Amino acid sequence: MINGVIDRFEGTLAVVELDDRSTIEISRNLLPENAREGDVLAIDGEKISIDCNATKERKASIEKLMDELFE
Repeated sequence: MINGVIDRFEGTLAVVELDDRSTIEISRNLLPENAREGDVLAIDGEKISIDCNATKERKASIEKLMDELFE
């Protein structure tokens, strides 16, 4: 299984940053309908799902960094 984060959408493609900092492009129609920028994806062959726990942890970590930055 591969993990990645949706970096951005470009037309019909999602640009996904993988754990090794490389990027891949995935057709939007292969993603879950509710996929958004910043969501962590679990990619297992042709099955792609949103890792809700990892997404929440990532967002909380980013918010903490932002709070520290603007203190």
